[in-house]
Amino acid sequence: MSREELAGALGLREFDAASVRDQFDLAEALLAPDSLDAAISRLDRPHLAVLAAISAIAGADGAFTDDELTAELDRLEASEVIVDRLGALVDDLSQRLLIVTGDGRRQVPSPVATRLRSRLGDDLPTAAELAASAPPVLAPVDGVDRTILARRGSEAAFATVAATAELVSALGIQPARELAKGGLSLPDSKRLAEATATDLDQVPRLFRRALEAGLVARDGAYWLESDLGGAWALLPAPERWKRLVECWRERIPPALRELVARRSETLSASAFRDDVRWLYPAGGRWLDEGLERLSDEAEALGLVVAGEPLEIARTVVAGDLDRACAEIGAGFPPPVDRVYLQHDLSVVAPGPLEPSIDARLRGFADLEARDLASTYRVSAASVNRGLAAGESAESIRAFLESISLTGVPQPLDYLVHEASHRFGSVRVAAAPESDAPARASIRSDDAQLIGTLEVDQSLSALALRRSGEHRLLSRFAPDVVFWALSDAKYPVAAEDAEGRILRLKRHRLAATPVPATRSDPLADLLDRLASGEGGPATEDAWLARQLEAAARAKETLTVTVRMPGGQTADYLLAPASVANGRLRARDRKADIERTLPLSAIAAVAPAPAE
Repeated sequence: MSREELAGALGLREFDAASVRDQFDLAEALLAPDSLDAAISRLDRPHLAVLAAISAIAGADGAFTDDELTAELDRLEASEVIVDRLGALVDDLSQRLLIVTGDGRRQVPSPVATRLRSRLGDDLPTAAELAASAPPVLAPVDGVDRTILARRGSEAAFATVAATAELVSALGIQPARELAKGGLSLPDSKRLAEATATDLDQVPRLFRRALEAGLVARDGAYWLESDLGGAWALLPAPERWKRLVECWRERIPPALRELVARRSETLSASAFRDDVRWLYPAGGRWLDEGLERLSDEAEALGLVVAGEPLEIARTVVAGDLDRACAEIGAGFPPPVDRVYLQHDLSVVAPGPLEPSIDARLRGFADLEARDLASTYRVSAASVNRGLAAGESAESIRAFLESISLTGVPQPLDYLVHEASHRFGSVRVAAAPESDAPARASIRSDDAQLIGTLEVDQSLSALALRRSGEHRLLSRFAPDVVFWALSDAKYPVAAEDAEGRILRLKRHRLAATPVPATRSDPLADLLDRLASGEGGPATEDAWLARQLEAAARAKETLTVTVRMPGGQTADYLLAPASVANGRLRARDRKADIERTLPLSAIAAVAPAPAE
């Protein structure tokens, strides 16, 4: 197998990669009972049926032919699904290293066949039951009012979309730090909980949903909004939901999607779980945990209400996402493109704002409350933020006039004008090299304002120091200093070395996630195998491995030895040691010690039972 093929196969199995030194360790690990049980538990019914049929027909060496397999499936009266997909099913089993394909032969390792056969008819169905067709589908009948459930589902879905959008926006404004042990830092988690109006313990689920949808990405030790997240935030709410539910659907195995889609009429929670149990009869803890997570996510996405799946859930599972998007969107509150501007400098949206209008408004106003009717607040600091990002007093006023149902109140017009007039009273730029180790320079024509900045305790973290009547220096980067002054509500602007105003946006996007630097046990294992640290994987090496294992276990073996004339002879030997290409063992029949070169040994086998 190539490195890529082996990596793909090992990624489907469970074993302790750190304890594997060579190919023989790997073989033993993959054939260990725990590893085999884990692999079998993840096989669906068709795969189990084929593996059971192979285990029944395999010869002493585990070999079988395609004709023998087809005949056995005919005897078991296998379903058309299995017969039609037989080639793909066998290939899947080979990819999971449960059968071995090579040199034109196919074999099932004895431990695999033995482990499966011992469970058939016990905690697993019989081979015939596994090969049978799916049970007939009966439409469940219940007294649940699906109309009410559908309405509640739409409400839950809209709330999830809104909360996810707030999380993505919050990460775009201020990234969240990843802890060394994994997870977001507590201060960032609290900030995101406040931004999304959710409980602190719900933030990890909300973040995971955004991560799986590709809406956030890692940049070094920080998480921030991705390019995809920035584009997603400008989509209508139903389209945002469609992206989230598409990721949910991708986690459902294709075979289960087909099974769920078969059901007619309504789909109940018990019927869904019955389908899963039927399809994965060997499933254990992984299946329970997977079902629980799928169910929790389905509740959040409006596919399930109070544990009962809605009809839209089956539409999603069947892959008709456009239809599902239209159905769920019909229950969303309609977006609005007009707002009420108040004399108290608040902006009230009578419904969810169109995404593009919401994004523009947030550039120079702060969100105070989000609900079906959201409230924004315009302040001198928020207007200054907008001016720093490239807005002007004229562009802000024109935009407000275009969306206002009540005109632009005089207090709001005055605030925008005054903020524009004061904008740039404080300037931040990169400090010249002569001021090293300072990295940022702050200047203002107002010496009194410079003095205020110097003694402002909210800015103490910047470690500002005076460098003239109109100038301060800081060891922090200019953008850090700029946003600290902006958050402290000073009329700050960024400038270049020539004094030209720079337009800064706090909103950051990560183009691509940076791969984690943690060690990959599987990659380390493949490197060890490629380097041959454990020695070459030859016939002699495997023979020595078997003899060493017998010596440790104090077992007796039948050892077939090649004689000088070309004949072979069998000896009943108890291996004592293997060294320098020679075996030292006790001959049980002659009761003498023998030393044999490994090159003379043709085969070894367990000693016959007494």
